[in-house]
Amino acid sequence: MDSRRVGILGGGQLGRMLAASASLLNVDVVILDNGDDAPAKQIVASSSHVDGSFSNASKIRELAEKVDILTVEIEHVDVTVLEDIAKTSKVEIHPSPSMIRIIQDKLVQKQHLRSEGLAVADFVEVDSNADSVKAAVKQFGLPLMLKSRTLACDGRGNYVLKGVDDIPEALSALGGKPLYAERFMPFVKEVAVMVVRSVDGETQSYPVVETIHKDNICQLVFAPLRHSNPDVLSRARTLAEDAVRTFTGAGIFGVEMFLLEDDSLLINEIAPRPHNSGHYTIEACYTSQYENHLRAILGLPLGSTAMKVSAAAMLNLLGYSTDMSDITNVAHTALKIPGASVHLYGKRECRKGRKMGHITLVNDHEAVLRANLRHIFSALPDSDSALTNLFTPALPEPGSGKSAAHPLVGIIMGSDSDLPVMLPAARHLDQFEVPYELTIVSAHRTPERMTEYARSATTRGLRVIIAGAGGAAHLPGMVAAMTSLPVIGVPVKGSTLDGVDSLHSIVQMPRGIPVATVAINNSTNAALLAVRILGGSVPHLLSSMDAFLKKQEDEVLTKVAKLEYVGWENYGKSTI
Repeated sequence: MDSRRVGILGGGQLGRMLAASASLLNVDVVILDNGDDAPAKQIVASSSHVDGSFSNASKIRELAEKVDILTVEIEHVDVTVLEDIAKTSKVEIHPSPSMIRIIQDKLVQKQHLRSEGLAVADFVEVDSNADSVKAAVKQFGLPLMLKSRTLACDGRGNYVLKGVDDIPEALSALGGKPLYAERFMPFVKEVAVMVVRSVDGETQSYPVVETIHKDNICQLVFAPLRHSNPDVLSRARTLAEDAVRTFTGAGIFGVEMFLLEDDSLLINEIAPRPHNSGHYTIEACYTSQYENHLRAILGLPLGSTAMKVSAAAMLNLLGYSTDMSDITNVAHTALKIPGASVHLYGKRECRKGRKMGHITLVNDHEAVLRANLRHIFSALPDSDSALTNLFTPALPEPGSGKSAAHPLVGIIMGSDSDLPVMLPAARHLDQFEVPYELTIVSAHRTPERMTEYARSATTRGLRVIIAGAGGAAHLPGMVAAMTSLPVIGVPVKGSTLDGVDSLHSIVQMPRGIPVATVAINNSTNAALLAVRILGGSVPHLLSSMDAFLKKQEDEVLTKVAKLEYVGWENYGKSTI
C-alpha cells in the first residue's frame, strides 16, 4: 500500500491494534518498547524493532533512523527529541511535536483551548501547597477538581476535593506534581468523539459516544450516543472537529467532553492518538480509528467514519488481581454471545486496574445489544446488580405491558380510549421480538410533549412510529411533519363517522409529509408493516415475516382441505 516505514513510540495495546491494521494494509511498522514480548511486537515480527523505553531520547533517535514516519501510541514521550528530529532529518512526525507538547501539560492544553474560544470548565494554576489550593477553593467553591498537569491518564492525577480539611491528603495523593484547579462541573454524561485529520487538513469525525467510567477509568462505551436533543450530537461533533483544527499534524484524536444538564458541552481533554472511546470502531465502523490513523499520517484517502451497524458497545477488561482467570472467564462468556468480539492484549502480567483487553458488541437492535451485554456484565467478578440494571436492562417479557428501555418502534395514541385498538400492534411486535414503547401523546392536549417526542425519536433510536388517529386525527400527520422516520397511522373508530373521518385525514396529508395508513382499527397491519420496514436493515425480521406468511398460508390450506373433506354444508359443524 505504501513503501514508507512507520515507527510507533509505544508498544502497548494501542500500538498492538495499530500494528494489526498496518498488517492489513501491508504497511511496515517498527515498534519502540521494552522487551521482545510487548503487546504490539507480538503482532508484527521484525528484527528492526527497538528495545527500550518510548521516553528514552537515544532510543527514539534509534527508531527515527529506521523509519520514514514517526507516530505515538501515548503522549508521554520526549518532545524535545522529536522537535530536534523534525528539524534535522526528513522523518515526518504525526501528530506534530508542538501539539504533543501542548497536550502533555493539561494546564497548557486548557489554556490553548480557551484561547481558541472553545468551551472548557473554569480553571486556574495552583502551587502544590495548601494556601494556593485554598485560594482556588475561594474562587470556585467546593467540590473542586485538583488535577496533575503532567503524566496523568485514566483518571490518575485527579482528585475531587470535597472540603478544605482534605487538602493535605489531596496534595499527598497527587505526589507534589505541578497542579491546576478546575471548577467542578455537575455533568449528566461523559461523551467523546474520535476525530481523524489528514496531512492536507481534511477532518472527519466519528459518531458521538457515551463513556462510563469506574474508578476514573473508562469501563463502558455506547455508540452512538442516545439523546432526546438531536442538536447535542451535531454540536459535539462540531466542537470536537473545531478543537482538533486548532492543532497541527495528522492522525486520530480522542476528544472527551462533559454534557451538562442544560445540554451544553465542555471539552475535558484531548488525546493525540487512538483512544478507548474508539475501540468500538474496529467492528462497528467502515474504517476503524487505527486504520484511519494510518491513512491520515501516510497521506492516503481517509476511510468512512460511519457506523455499519445500528448499535455498538465496548467493555474494557481491567485486571482484578494477578490472576488472569478473572479476565479469561469473562472472555469465555463473551464468546457465547452473538455479535461479541474479544480482544486480549497479550500482556504477560495481570494486575488490579490494568487494561488487559476489551470486548466489543454489535447488533441491529439497541435493546438486544444491551440485553446481550447484560450477560457479559453479569460475569464480571465485581458485577453490581444496580449498575447492571442501569446500563444493561433486560428486555421486558412479552405481554408484560412494559415498554423496552431502548425501543425500535414507538406506538403512540392520543388517549387511553384508543388502547384497545392499539394493543394488537404491541402483541404482534412481541411475537416478532421487536422492542417497542407504548405511550399517550396527544396532539391537542400535550402539543409540547408531541413535539419533543417527534423531534427526539431518531436520536433516541426509534426507527418506526405507529400513531393512532382518533377524532380530529392530527397525531400521525403532526408527528410525520417533525421526524424523518416513517409514520404509520391507524384510523381509530370513534363515536361518530365510524373512523372514516380519521382515515380521510391521514390519506390527505400535503405533499412532502407522507404518512402510511391501514384499515380502520387495524393496528395489527400497522405492526406488520413496521416489521417489514425494519426488515430492510434487520434481515432476520424478513425471515420471521416469511415464516409468518407461511403460517397464514398453511392455515388457509388446512381450511381448504377441511372444506373439501366434509363439504360446505357440514363445514361449520365439523370438529375435524
